[in-house]
Amino acid sequence: MGELKERTSDMGQGPEKPEKGTAPSVAIDGARIRSVRETKKLTQLYVASVVGVTTDTISRWENNRYPSIKRDNAEKLASALEVDLRDILRQEEVREIPDLVPATPSARTPRLILRGGLALLALLLVAIFVYKLRNNAPAPTAVRWVPKFAAPGEIIPVQVKVTRQPGETSGFILKEKLPGGLQLVSSLPASSATEPSGTGIKWLIPGGSASVTVSYTVRIPASPALEKEVKLDGEIVVRAGGANRTEAVAGNNSIRIGAHHWADANGDGRIDDDEIMPAYYIYEEMKGLGLDWKSIEAIWSGKGYRWESKSGFTVLK
Repeated sequence: MGELKERTSDMGQGPEKPEKGTAPSVAIDGARIRSVRETKKLTQLYVASVVGVTTDTISRWENNRYPSIKRDNAEKLASALEVDLRDILRQEEVREIPDLVPATPSARTPRLILRGGLALLALLLVAIFVYKLRNNAPAPTAVRWVPKFAAPGEIIPVQVKVTRQPGETSGFILKEKLPGGLQLVSSLPASSATEPSGTGIKWLIPGGSASVTVSYTVRIPASPALEKEVKLDGEIVVRAGGANRTEAVAGNNSIRIGAHHWADANGDGRIDDDEIMPAYYIYEEMKGLGLDWKSIEAIWSGKGYRWESKSGFTVLK
């Protein structure tokens, strides 16, 4: 109804006249005003409410029915459109008014300030989320298996299984430290580096999503104290959040050195049916790393075994 009244009151009047007043006027570019408003998806009603005029007035400005308007209205219009005053004036007007300066932040509307604040807040929240995700992401889980028993001079197997967390694809470094006297025989994959003393072994594992098993064999010293317990130690190093994270290798780490074969899981002096299959699976996974399968199979076929410091394992018939 308001628009109908305004249109009715305009009927019968002569051509549109520029705004009059003592305040200075400027020539506006109606097509540019319409283009900016539509690009920013602003309604005529919104712009009119910010400037303090009717929607009919905004329409007339955009259709160049007022070639010039009061400068203070032009400044309010530029503020409502969130642009500099120069951007909505005719080019000849800009050149003729040297004192025009870009709008200062204080002239911007609360709507623009709110939009910018929300954008900055969103960026900040994303940055915080990414930082926490990188630094709190669970590291791969490394679990070691070693046999409970080993005899002097015997070659025994060791396996470290590394399970990556869902979505984790980074590489890692596995470090294993052998107790004094134990010597590395072979490994799969091949070790990347060893310490001069031979007690420290390192593997550099590339990125990927699959779990990784590092297998290696070590030789027990030929003449250690019997019934002596030795312990392995290890850690996994993962790059996360621009820094290295270190996690200890879990699982078994203790080996008792004595008169027992490594495949004799319960140390009862024989390898029974319950022990032969696990030993076989380990041997197959570590084939070529120096394990003696023939002696294991011979002990399983007999009644048991006896170990002596000079002769090693003797099968009991």
